[in-house]
Amino acid sequence: MRRRVLLVEPDAADAASLLRAVALLADVDACTDFLAARNQLLGSGYDLLVTNLRLRAYNGLHLVYLARADRPATSSIVYTDRRDLALAREVQHAGAFYESRDRLPYVLQAYFAASLPRVDRRNPAFADRRHSFRGGRRSSDVAILAIRSVPRN
Repeated sequence: MRRRVLLVEPDAADAASLLRAVALLADVDACTDFLAARNQLLGSGYDLLVTNLRLRAYNGLHLVYLARADRPATSSIVYTDRRDLALAREVQHAGAFYESRDRLPYVLQAYFAASLPRVDRRNPAFADRRHSFRGGRRSSDVAILAIRSVPRN
């Protein structure tokens, strides 16, 4: 059975990339503003709400609270560009999962594959770096360079 997802993203290009990430796994309805998303959310039943935290004059947390009040079984993911520890904790306190925008396309498919717990217990102070760029020298290379750069008497 395919899941129903409501995606709320004000930027059309970002919405298109997120739609491509989940189009094969779920039936996705996309909205670009808060008012349309609120009407969609209250009019239809969704399994997952994926919303940007910044929705111009509104906040994505308002949609999370509406989803919890109307249909408690709806899981929510809130994502944002900037890491803000206070907002991340508020998102988790509201019962949603907190993600960063750059990590979201990679992990969105995992949210469909797993049964989600009711509460996001991850510590938002520590960023998940599994998909980050790992450039630079290895620590063993740096140690060798440090030994070679010591002047010999």
